[in-house]
Amino acid sequence: MTPFKVPAGESEIELIEKKSRFISRIFQIETAEQAQEILQKIRKQHWDASHNVHAYILENGVMRMSDDGEPQGTAGMPTLEVLRKEDIKNVLCVTTRYFGGTLLGAGGLTRTYGKACKQALDAAGIAVMQPFDFYRIDCPYGLLETVRRQLGGFDAAEESADYGASVVLSVCLPAERGGDFCAHLIDKTNGAVRPERQGQKLFAKKLG
Repeated sequence: MTPFKVPAGESEIELIEKKSRFISRIFQIETAEQAQEILQKIRKQHWDASHNVHAYILENGVMRMSDDGEPQGTAGMPTLEVLRKEDIKNVLCVTTRYFGGTLLGAGGLTRTYGKACKQALDAAGIAVMQPFDFYRIDCPYGLLETVRRQLGGFDAAEESADYGASVVLSVCLPAERGGDFCAHLIDKTNGAVRPERQGQKLFAKKLG
């Protein structure tokens, strides 16, 4: 699993350009179907808007955009270019425009849609989807506190603890630290505790 950037959350910003109102929103998505569902909700909510421009990029490389009636290449493409420049994936940007009566021209539209997308993305923030390893740790009661003290040094988090004849901990930590973590725990417990890797998942970690 390779780390990649995603929106840290959802956002909504608004800007006015020559009396036209632009409302830009950022969403984290995982599928094209999810993008279409969100887009349909916004179109229903803003049924009286002049345009509902969108662009999205998925982690699998799929990219889509629409000018939604604006002059070709002046809305969807600059929106998509902002997302591509930031190298962000699993992201949808929808910018709703209410026409204010003054034409912006092709250059003005291109700049404004790009600006709206960038402001919305800045408001959402960026996170990195990173691979985390999950470990099962079968630990004698006498070593429990020793084991728990080691977690923080490896950015590991205890997910659960099952108390029986021994304590079985479920722990997750960044994948790149898994090998060192296991070796350290084995050393600290003189081989009495040996973590067992159970699998891997991606989780978002916000930048900044």
